[in-house]
Amino acid sequence: MQFLFDEGAGELELTMRGDAYKYIIKVRRHQVGDQIVLRHPEQPELLHRYLLESVDGRRAHLTLERSLEEHVKAEHSLHIGWCIIDLKSVEKVLPTLNELGVAKITFIYCERSQKSFKPDFKRFERILESSMQQCGRSEWMELETMESLDDFLAAYPGAVVLDFCNSVLKSNVKVATVLIGPEGGFSEAERTRLSRQRCIRLDTPMILRSESAATAIAAKML
Repeated sequence: MQFLFDEGAGELELTMRGDAYKYIIKVRRHQVGDQIVLRHPEQPELLHRYLLESVDGRRAHLTLERSLEEHVKAEHSLHIGWCIIDLKSVEKVLPTLNELGVAKITFIYCERSQKSFKPDFKRFERILESSMQQCGRSEWMELETMESLDDFLAAYPGAVVLDFCNSVLKSNVKVATVLIGPEGGFSEAERTRLSRQRCIRLDTPMILRSESAATAIAAKML
């Protein structure tokens, strides 16, 4: 754990109760005199270092030692346009994408996406919060939804398509926005609409699942 999110981060004196108390005392086994590192969820770029002054059984009392701006993020900004798949599969790889440094994910309802899948951003944010505390990332991943591929292309006309083609993605090439299809790939009608976009593929003979492709492209780019 690199830091802990807390709504009181930044205050000169702080009392921790409940789950936060249990975590730092019972799980992490911090003792009086230890340093506790916190970030506020609304200002994650600020790192606050606290001294654990006392513990009384249900509460931990901390005093602020110093605050500083400390950014921890990927050097390159990658935006993934992701045609919606089973959200359980998304949840499994979301922490990995967060750790790799993906800046933004746009979930898109493509023709082969099941319309019953509704991204639960509150749940995703809880997953990202835990991941950030573990890996140290100080920047929230942006999340949004678009109702169609046409809407996405109108908003991000420079998007590069990850699909079957002859152009292999090179290690030294950086892509700002990449579009990944759903399970089963893009429909023929969608491929026609995407024919004007630049297309790339990964250098593998294997057919990747949508979530595997998202992880692979993030690792390659970041």
